[in-house]
Amino acid sequence: MRFEFALIYTFMIAALVACSLMAHRSRRQIGSTVALLTASLIPPVLGNLIIVCAHTAALSTVGYYIYFIGMNFVMYSLLRFAFEYCAIKRGWFARCGVNTLFAVDIVQLLCNPFFNHAFGLEEIIADDAPYFRLVPYFGQAFHRVLDYGILAVTLIIFIYKLMHSPRIYSERYSVILGTMLCTAVWQTFYIFSRTPIDRSMIGFGVFGLLIYYFSIRYRPRRLLDSMLGRLASGMPEALFFFDMNNKCIWANSPGLSLIDITEDELDKVCEKLTGMFGAHTQTEREWTVRHVIGTGSDAKYYVLEKHILTDDNLRDAGQFLSIRDNTDEERRLRQEIYNATHDRLTGLYTKEYLYECIRRRLSANPDRKYLVAFLNVKNFKIVNDIFSNAFGDHALRTIAKSLHTDLPKGCLFGRISGDTFGLLIPASEFSMELAEASLSSIVVEQGTVVYHLLMHLGVYEIIDPEVDVSVMFDRAHLALSTIVDEYQTHIAFYNDEIRDQVLWNQHISSQLKTAITERQIVPYYQPIVDRSGVCVGAEMLARWNHPEHGFLPPSRFIPVFERNGMIVELDKYMWRCACETLARWGDVQPELFLSVNISPKDFYFTDVVEDITHLVREYGIAPRRLRIEITETVMMTEAEDRMAILREFRRAGFLVEMDDFGSGYSSLNLLKDMPVDVLKIDMKFLGKTDEEAKATTIMRNILNLSEDLGIASLTEGVETEQQYRTLAEMGCKLFQGYHFAKPMPIDDFERFCS
Repeated sequence: MRFEFALIYTFMIAALVACSLMAHRSRRQIGSTVALLTASLIPPVLGNLIIVCAHTAALSTVGYYIYFIGMNFVMYSLLRFAFEYCAIKRGWFARCGVNTLFAVDIVQLLCNPFFNHAFGLEEIIADDAPYFRLVPYFGQAFHRVLDYGILAVTLIIFIYKLMHSPRIYSERYSVILGTMLCTAVWQTFYIFSRTPIDRSMIGFGVFGLLIYYFSIRYRPRRLLDSMLGRLASGMPEALFFFDMNNKCIWANSPGLSLIDITEDELDKVCEKLTGMFGAHTQTEREWTVRHVIGTGSDAKYYVLEKHILTDDNLRDAGQFLSIRDNTDEERRLRQEIYNATHDRLTGLYTKEYLYECIRRRLSANPDRKYLVAFLNVKNFKIVNDIFSNAFGDHALRTIAKSLHTDLPKGCLFGRISGDTFGLLIPASEFSMELAEASLSSIVVEQGTVVYHLLMHLGVYEIIDPEVDVSVMFDRAHLALSTIVDEYQTHIAFYNDEIRDQVLWNQHISSQLKTAITERQIVPYYQPIVDRSGVCVGAEMLARWNHPEHGFLPPSRFIPVFERNGMIVELDKYMWRCACETLARWGDVQPELFLSVNISPKDFYFTDVVEDITHLVREYGIAPRRLRIEITETVMMTEAEDRMAILREFRRAGFLVEMDDFGSGYSSLNLLKDMPVDVLKIDMKFLGKTDEEAKATTIMRNILNLSEDLGIASLTEGVETEQQYRTLAEMGCKLFQGYHFAKPMPIDDFERFCS
């Protein structure tokens, strides 16, 4: 018998451990409380497992201690669970009082070896083997009174909640309440019967499983059915539900009103629907169809959808038909189409409709030469700020009127955004002189206010009409970058230099995947040393050994990828390289760390915490060896969200470094709240000054500030021995710069550190 109970207790412990882990990983708010409760049930069961298996008094004593102290944790966790599960507020005074009683009880139990006041053991024979049964004393009585008192409070909470909750919620409270009562009665029977084995531990295990199920997995199906029924009844669409024989079994009020029947006439539904919408309403397949009843202004428009309903085994159980009156939407359609294709302020085409018209024009006239032009109002924000938004709107309408007046027939034009316009002009009808004259003569007048608008026009000659229209306008817009500060020149053409830069961007972007696959992009390591000059780690930097263009410096490809978002793929590759390197070093160089960069776009296009944590687990390296480096500018937008991500990194064991300290505008304001471990200070941010003492004072105060905040300091850009010594005397912890070494391949770095 003892062996069988030992197996049962072992199974119960395993089940409780599994429930605790699953509850802890659950996203439910109560998950941590359930995890604590199910975990607290393990010590009593474990203690009884030891008692059942023990053949010596000493081992049995250990089991009883685990059992009794574990019961205190069970009652504490149970009371906490009851408050949270039943949504009842608990006061600070009561919580502290209960905690104090538990602490006193644990102390007095632990003092039993010295005073023998709590319990003793007596040896009996159970299953032909010695069994040491509990002999309770005063201290044990106090322990039981406390536990039963907490149990009574918990039962009262559940009874109160059961009595004051709707019947539809009763299941989730009554089952737990009943299980607690049964387990308590079982435990009480064990105490008074003085049977050798505490069989009520089985109830503990069952109770833990029920707590996990009802708190984490349970779905109140009756409640859901009631809510869904009310939801369907209150929907404005007409709803009809049919069984497997296509017989209507339920319809909501709009459905009954639509076909003019009552609830007692559901057998007429199929006939009525067929008369209104045709025989296809009786088919069993799923479909969506639009149906019109009547003509002209009296026409009524409906959208009909039919769906198959399945049971839990995915077998067909029936169908439902929804019918939505779409008349008002259809009548608004023409007006909406106009609003969608014309700018409300200027009456010009919208950006999307202009692009569509240009596509159609180019497809219809593939042999004719056209120019795409991007028209921009210089410093339009000043117009709004100085003369008011109303004057700005009047200025935009004036520009639209000028386009209608000055542009030759055959041109297409529209408003792309706030103060920018797009044009398609036949190349044969474009005159540079007339365009310059027109752009320089746009004057806005309203009342006594007269303002001369400065207009810039970027022009792109269409060579390949298959190129996307948005790309054409992007190129025309790029041309404006050459006259951004010009006031006499109003027109700029997209030229070879701009085209070459665009082609280079496209060329280098198209090769990133191959470069990563073939490892053309290699990590370089710039050493980081401590105050003793010993290499403690490195910052990992990307270098591209291109098979065609040779060794590419970062300036040739990093800015391109940052603009087009492909920096995310490059960063992921560099993170993996860092983990490979750290795994390669293994136990040979366990103290070396690597810093990897997190780009601003990484926060938008990937889950940086999950990706990097996954890599660390995959390669089996300690998170502290892979440092996360962000720039201060990353924190200038969405600071709260970014800080939350950094806190996740730190909780996962990573160290966070803030690079480029001082390059932004809110360094000190951010630093007091920012969850970072290392502050990277660039010597360059001090700039050049004739007052060396002032620069030294600034640097010393920054280092002192980081020290006071408990943040380690790392100075980069150290180029001389004197800088190194001075910074070390000021208290700087780590150093990086050409004075020690330039970025280098891994073999050179390993020799440098050896």
